[in-house]
Amino acid sequence: MKLRKMLGKMDSPECQALMRQMETQSKQTLAAWAVAYAKERYLPLYQSAYPAEERLPAALEACAACLRGEGAPAEGKAAQKALRQIASETEGPVAQAAARAIATACAAVQTPTNAFGFLLYGAAAFAYHSAGVRSSQAVYDPLATEELARALASLRAASVPGELNPATLRWNC
Repeated sequence: MKLRKMLGKMDSPECQALMRQMETQSKQTLAAWAVAYAKERYLPLYQSAYPAEERLPAALEACAACLRGEGAPAEGKAAQKALRQIASETEGPVAQAAARAIATACAAVQTPTNAFGFLLYGAAAFAYHSAGVRSSQAVYDPLATEELARALASLRAASVPGELNPATLRWNC
């Protein structure tokens, strides 16, 4: 069986709830949450396959620093470019999905809907890490749902009540 790059069903309750919650938040809140969540959940999966690799963690930290106002926008864009390159070079389904999740999370500062998209890569990374790469879709789908539910809880906890400037999100799925 060929493994999918992303897992998650757009019409699932978890995905729909994530999209509705994201619609209430600002671009800055979404980007900061996405980067923090990717660092917490998907960086360890990447590092389990590439423990000596320093470029990805450094680029992720550069994105986080820019979101905190500690770096120039050009530094953030350079870090995003580096993350995309690293993700394209990464081998192995778990590490590759994790690297793609991280790169996509960091791009949420430019494209707020990436705050959702990175989770689909992350769900794949989590499922393949949890069940191995020789399981069936019937095994992976519930694991992806579990990860998306975890992300929803995290987003709700990070959300700003009554956010004054919610991002304009257009879902193309």
